[in-house]
Amino acid sequence: MARTRQSGYLYRKGSKWCLRYYDVAQDPDGTIRHPQRSKVLVEAEGPYRSKKAVQLLAEEFLRPLNIGTVTPSSGMSLKRFVEDLYLPFAERQKRPSTYDGYRKMWKVHLEPRAGRPLRDYRTVDLEQMLNNIRAKNDLTTTTLRHVKHLLSGVFRYAIRCGILNPPNPVREVCAPEGRSSEDTYAYSLDEIVRMLGVLPEPARTLSAVAAFTGLRRGELRGLKPDDYDGQLLIVRRSIWRKHVGAPKGKRGTGAVPVIAPLARMIEQYLLQYGPKTYLFESMSGGPVSVEYIAREVIRPTLRKVGMEWHGWHAFRRGLATNLHVLGVSDIVIQAILRHSDVAVTRQSYIKHTGVDERSVAAMKALESLICTKHAPGTGIQEILVVVQ
Repeated sequence: MARTRQSGYLYRKGSKWCLRYYDVAQDPDGTIRHPQRSKVLVEAEGPYRSKKAVQLLAEEFLRPLNIGTVTPSSGMSLKRFVEDLYLPFAERQKRPSTYDGYRKMWKVHLEPRAGRPLRDYRTVDLEQMLNNIRAKNDLTTTTLRHVKHLLSGVFRYAIRCGILNPPNPVREVCAPEGRSSEDTYAYSLDEIVRMLGVLPEPARTLSAVAAFTGLRRGELRGLKPDDYDGQLLIVRRSIWRKHVGAPKGKRGTGAVPVIAPLARMIEQYLLQYGPKTYLFESMSGGPVSVEYIAREVIRPTLRKVGMEWHGWHAFRRGLATNLHVLGVSDIVIQAILRHSDVAVTRQSYIKHTGVDERSVAAMKALESLICTKHAPGTGIQEILVVVQ
């Protein structure tokens, strides 16, 4: 039976106008209830000193309840929705590493602030939530945007489930600025050669594959001996912890050409170690832990020769940067790294260190053109002399 339209009961409590009304809620067993609730509407000051002036605010608040656009399930708390519905959905649909990141972000930053009913969160409330997270945590701008992205996904899923009606309240939220992210590192070709000259096996060949193919950590762990045919490494799988899955992104699966020096290293490695299941395998026959290799072998070895370890991804960025310096087009670099979007390659992987020689050549050409076309006395050559 449809509920009759309600107008609620307005009353003043101290310096505030409050509204008592009947809500609609759904218990975990599906039972629909209509609990009585109270809500603070506004401070009793300025244009809202009289009850008549506040009545319009009460009608606006009650309108979704009166016209039936509020679903009973939208009364569940944000915490209950995320833990009972959204996180299980993310675990089914996302990569295990992505789900793990969502779960940790939820526990650390959002769960303590998620006690209100889903339908009570407005854009202003969610923006204040992000500002509060920023105020209490030393987070980067990128991390704060990731938190907003997670929140947006939660409310988008609630809309898709029919629990909330659009629009998504996170859509207009402006994520606050955090501290600047530390600049990421790309190994130079000289650094890579020095590393390979001091590292023992299997860290040496593992590092060489990372440096000259740009494979991610999970893809390195997922390589099998038959993924190498003497000319190509076929990227078919990625392993995160104990989870075996497809490589990241739509273009993640693919073949990467193997340069001759790397081919010789791989062939010598295969002869020496004869791996059976994985190209780089542990003593138990499973995929090697690249974190363990970095911590126990690579870091101490590099420290002895005065070199610093910047992580596995610095090899991937190094490959992009070194190819760029050689004049390889960004589209080709994108294909080698198997990025879905060339913008990712340009913005996050190609590092501009110093002045590009092509930029110097281009400016020299401009200088020559100016000197040729403008005769002495016009002022142009005099400026060039001063600049030089």
